Amino acid sequence: MVSMNRNEEQKGLLRSLDWWTIAIYIALLSFGWLSVCGASYTYGDTDILSLSSRSGMQIVWIGTSICLGFVLIMLDDRIYDTFAYVIYALLLLLLFATIFNPHEIKGSRSWLVLGPLRLQPAEFAKFATALAVAKLMSTYGFDLSKTKHFAAACAVILLPMLFIVGQKETGSALVYLSFFLMLYREGMSGSVLFTALSMVVYFVVGVKYQDVMMWNTPTSTGKFVVLLLVQLFTSGLVYSYCGTGREPRRILLYTLGITLVVTLFSIFVIPFDITWVQYVLCAVLVGYLIWRGLGTRIRNYMFVAMFTVGSIAFFSGTDYVLNNVMQPHQRTRINVLLGLDDDIAKSGYNVHQSEIAIGSGGLKGKGFLNGTQTKLKFVPEQDTDFIFCTVGEEEGFLGSAGVLLLFLALVLRLIKLAERQPFPFGRIYGYCVVGVFLFHLFINVGMVLGLTPVIGIPLPFFSYGGSSLWGFTILLFIFLRIDAARTMVRT
Repeated sequence: MVSMNRNEEQKGLLRSLDWWTIAIYIALLSFGWLSVCGASYTYGDTDILSLSSRSGMQIVWIGTSICLGFVLIMLDDRIYDTFAYVIYALLLLLLFATIFNPHEIKGSRSWLVLGPLRLQPAEFAKFATALAVAKLMSTYGFDLSKTKHFAAACAVILLPMLFIVGQKETGSALVYLSFFLMLYREGMSGSVLFTALSMVVYFVVGVKYQDVMMWNTPTSTGKFVVLLLVQLFTSGLVYSYCGTGREPRRILLYTLGITLVVTLFSIFVIPFDITWVQYVLCAVLVGYLIWRGLGTRIRNYMFVAMFTVGSIAFFSGTDYVLNNVMQPHQRTRINVLLGLDDDIAKSGYNVHQSEIAIGSGGLKGKGFLNGTQTKLKFVPEQDTDFIFCTVGEEEGFLGSAGVLLLFLALVLRLIKLAERQPFPFGRIYGYCVVGVFLFHLFINVGMVLGLTPVIGIPLPFFSYGGSSLWGFTILLFIFLRIDAARTMVRT
């Protein structure tokens, strides 16, 4: 009788699985293996299936990943909810241990080597963090609008980031920022995303135009524009969150008017650094917002003031971070991306060669194993971080577009699955999965095309290696198991 019930439960589980997602997963694995073959193949090789070759080893990783996915599906879905914090704590310990047991492999210090076993805990910490934050946010009484609850969720996300930064793997740490997409879906204020985008704008504009003097004055164009943007953004936030239309207009009138007057004075009378006046204006603006917040007891004034102070602090600390926190190669990569340096022979070499490879593919590509740019090993890391250039060279625009459409189908399918979850735990975890895949896809393809900084993150299901493939598989199949349980009757 018990055996019959188990058989029926297994049949129900298999019927409830989202086979469309599994089909997309298998398709991505297949195309990924073909790309690894193309990237690792050299002229004269006769056996691409040998375990001594990367294409042969990738079959092993793919096979073990499929087996791992099957095991995750057969486990009780309640395990992931019950032991979420335990899994999270174990992965934090592994991340912490990696800091003090570093093994550098291909320039990466994120490897934990235990005898013959080599793992990247950062790849597995993604699903652990997703489980932990889903567990936290699905508890009774959790309200993201409450400061302490929002801070707790951010702490769960940021803690593994700190450990990964301790491994000097800033690129891998940035992946965890993708969880904020889930927070936005669950009710996080849009002002948080606006603040993040503002900081990106400050950084790009400030760094790119820092050494460009404005007209005939000793004023940095980058600093001038950034401080002007701070004033404009502050006015916009007052308009959006403080419930008045006249006040932001007055702020704009005074700040822009004074800035215009001192700019004309500096150009035509006595040249001086205008940014000092802008700093004073920002300080006065902050004081005014605090005064209004205390007088009206509207907390939003205080939040806007914090935004203004944070913007100035962030921009002022940019030079220190670039020169004292970032590694020399990271600074060079940023300068190359922003067009400040033209380092084709060194830091810009990977991106330059990958662009040549993709461009040479044309519309239909050169065909499987016929890419010259990749076969002659002009592109370093062409089977890991830069594997998408192999797709572009061998399969052309049509093949690259097909791969991107497959990823788009996966993301859209996962969003659909997340939205149909009957409980917050499944929905939150699902959107964490969506965020991770989107971030990896956007950054990896962007850095191959020269649109984003080279931060060294893999393309899901395509890049060679076991850790990343297992990590993405675990991330995906846990969600598929949670989704399959949504219609099952508990006994």
